[in-house]
Order: sequence, then structure tokens, then C-alpha cells
Amino acid sequence: MHSLSSPSSARGWSFWWKPALFVLVAVVGLYYVKWSPYYLKSFLAADKHSIGASILDDQQGTPIAAALAYAKVYFLAIWKAAVLAVILGSLLQVLIPRDWLLRLFGRAGFGSVLRGGLFALPGMMCSCCAAPVVAGMRRQKVSVGAALAFWIANPVLNPATLVFMGFVLGWGFTALRLAAGLVLVLGVSMIAQRISRPEEIPAAAAEAVVEASAPARTDFLGRWARTIWQLFWSTIPVYVLAVLVLGAARVWLFPHVDGAMGNSLLWLVPLAIAGTLFVIPTAAEIPIVQTMMALGLGTAPAVALLMTLPSISLPSLLMLRKDFDARVLVAVALLTMLVGVISGLVGAALL
Repeated sequence: MHSLSSPSSARGWSFWWKPALFVLVAVVGLYYVKWSPYYLKSFLAADKHSIGASILDDQQGTPIAAALAYAKVYFLAIWKAAVLAVILGSLLQVLIPRDWLLRLFGRAGFGSVLRGGLFALPGMMCSCCAAPVVAGMRRQKVSVGAALAFWIANPVLNPATLVFMGFVLGWGFTALRLAAGLVLVLGVSMIAQRISRPEEIPAAAAEAVVEASAPARTDFLGRWARTIWQLFWSTIPVYVLAVLVLGAARVWLFPHVDGAMGNSLLWLVPLAIAGTLFVIPTAAEIPIVQTMMALGLGTAPAVALLMTLPSISLPSLLMLRKDFDARVLVAVALLTMLVGVISGLVGAALL
């Protein structure tokens, strides 16, 4: 039987430098990729009541041309965050002690889910850029609920996006997004946790303590190289392919908007489905919805898009196909669509 006594007494500088390095990389990377650009963009949103043009507002042409055009615009917008995400997702597995992660996120309960959502707030990544970090968490035996909460909260509860939305679309939209986002992050994660198969957390915890008590392995660069290659190969190729496919399909996913669409339920459900599957950069849902509403889209489908477009996407689901049970991912997708539809109906009544 493994002893679960604390190994902290045997830990010195040779142990603590690894978590310190992870925090340093995360802070510097997030400042460069997210915090500084979003701080500057907040002044643009407040002054212009806009954060740019819709990423869907172009001439789509043939499916191949549409795929290549969208992929170019999309990857130019997110490549820095994607690189940072792969680096963090791999470093998480080699620098952060596994027993730490299990203490914070290992239990299949509300506390772990809540902590997963809170830890996501500084990241402010889109669903696809958060996916490599979530994959790293799952490979360290973090619970399904906590990993899902971290994944969904990154785009849905993004503080910068909420501020942009208030300045561009109005603070009523922000309040509704925040309320529905909390339901989505906490509620969907808890439901998905119950749907998932039982996990052997006690065995994983015992193994983690044994690892933490053992002498540190010196082959850090070799371990990191293997980890980052495995993470890259399991997430990025399918990600690129899925973005190209959705770029080609957007002509059917997002038909031309006109005044006849309004708040019709005929469009609410299809747009909630399209929003769940489609992939966008961080905060891109704001100019998309702003442009569509200017063309006649009603409040109900607009709110549905505001909830579903950033939450998850088909590429991010595919990126995590090896780290979650398939029925968990299907449940998350269906529940996201449902939250989008209900939010749209509430938005039509209140906004």
C-alpha cells in the first residue's frame, strides 16, 4: 500500500524551480499575447463602440477559396495564442507536480469545477487555444468537470470580452452573457462529470505522491520535447483540417442575414447549432453579432450566437477527442446548443 504522507519536507530548490518556471512562462506569455493587447483594445471599444470588422464579412466565393481565406484570417489572429497554449499544455505535464493538480482539480465535485473555472479567468483564450492546456490537465488525471470548466470558462467568462461587449453591444448583453456563462461553465461541467465514467482518482493520487517523493529526473528537456511533440501531434493537425472544412462550410452555416430573420425560432435553433460548431478567434463573436444585427438579425438569435460561438467548436472538440469520453463531448455540445437557445429566448424577452 502506498503511503500518502506529505513529501514537502524533502523538497528543496531543485523541486520549486519547476513550478516557478511555469508561472514565469505563463505570466510573460499571457501578458504578451493577451493582457497587453486586450488592455489597449478596451480603449478602442470604449471610444469607437467597435473592436473591428466581422471575420465573416467577406466575399466567400468557391468553397476552396472560402476555406483558404478564412483559415488565413483566423490563424493570423490566433497563432501566437495557439503556440503559447501548446507550450503551457506541455509544460504543465513536466513542471507542475501531479499531486498539486490532483489536490486542486482531482475530485469529481463542485469545488474542483469552481476552481477550474476560476483558474481559467486570467487565460482569456478561445476554445481551441485552451484545448492543448486542457489536454495537458487531463493527461495529469485532472477530473472531467474541472477540466471542462477550465476549457469553457476561458472564452465564455473572458473578462476582456465582457468589457468589449458592454461598450459595443450594451451592458445588458454583458450581464446576460455573464449569467448564462456561469450556468454553462458550472452546470454543463457538473452534468458532464456525472455522465463520464468513474475515474480512479485515489490510485492516481497515490501514484502522484510516489512521483513527488522520488528524486527529480534530470532529463527535463528530453521529457519536455517528447511531451510537446505528443501534444502537438494529437491536437494541431486535426485543428488545422477542421478550420479549413468549417471555412469552406461557412456559406451554408451562416446564410445572408436580412430583416425577415428577426427573432424567428426558425433561425434561433439553426444559428445556435452553427455557433456551437463554428470556430472563431477570441471576442470575434462581438463584431459578428454587431454586423448581423445591423443587417436585421433579431435579439434572440444574436444572443444565441453570443453564447455558442465562443463556447466550444468542432475543431476544439476534435482536439480533445483522446482526452474525454465521446459521450462527454457530445453532451457538452448538445448542452451548449440548449443554453444558447434558452439564452436567446431570455434575451428576446429582456433586452
